[in-house]
Amino acid sequence: MPELPEVETIKRELEKAVVGKKITAVVINDGRVIREPSPEKFKKELQGLEIKKVLRRAKVLILELSNGKSLVIHLKMTGQLIYPGKGAKESRVIFALSGGKTLDFNDRRIFAELKLLDDWKNLKFIRSLGPEPYDITPEQFKKMLDSKKTKIKPLLMDQAFISGIGNIYGAEALFRAHINPERSASSLSDKEKEILYKEIIDTLNEAIEHKGSSVDQYVQLSGAPGSYIKYHKVYDREGKPCLRCKTTIKRIALGGRGTYFCPKCQR
Repeated sequence: MPELPEVETIKRELEKAVVGKKITAVVINDGRVIREPSPEKFKKELQGLEIKKVLRRAKVLILELSNGKSLVIHLKMTGQLIYPGKGAKESRVIFALSGGKTLDFNDRRIFAELKLLDDWKNLKFIRSLGPEPYDITPEQFKKMLDSKKTKIKPLLMDQAFISGIGNIYGAEALFRAHINPERSASSLSDKEKEILYKEIIDTLNEAIEHKGSSVDQYVQLSGAPGSYIKYHKVYDREGKPCLRCKTTIKRIALGGRGTYFCPKCQR
């Protein structure tokens, strides 16, 4: 699933490409991706509206519109936004924009969601989110971990605890911080917590700089892959030598997900 860096990349690209444009027509080839309202109402209400602003909350995109409503896009595992699009039948929904180009919404497995809402802030998923890493200080992060006996890797992936970090960047930040993913959060020293916070921020910033990681179906708005995958230190490197100590990278199941780490470097 696209994590904070991937969604932030698309958000920044959308800001340059579609803000100020009007939605002149909406073509719905598969209404299953439209969760609210009905596809018919979705199409009717969007036509003629101007895209005023693009926001991101954790892994969710929000396009604020000229009538006060918002188009909320949750890409999940396989959703893609492509601009300029091809307007092909394979796209689930096609947004024709002023200027003659289209914004195509693709979703091979129908996991993603489109919603047209009066107030995106009242969306249950949005209200359940914890703070983003950028919204807290190192001191606040330390206090958040103090009483948590949960293993640190699943905790970092818990969107109600801290939002935007997923499997990829949780694994990468823990490796950079020399912390074993199976340790309980409360077992970390204050110094380890400070280091982990710094590595989370640095990892996210570097991933954004390289336009995210093209794992699964993620692509940039242009359709090009993100290039951060070539900088991964542990994620999806099971059986390969650690880039620091040459010990073999291991993969374990943790919190229902595959977790990669170096058994020597991460203590």
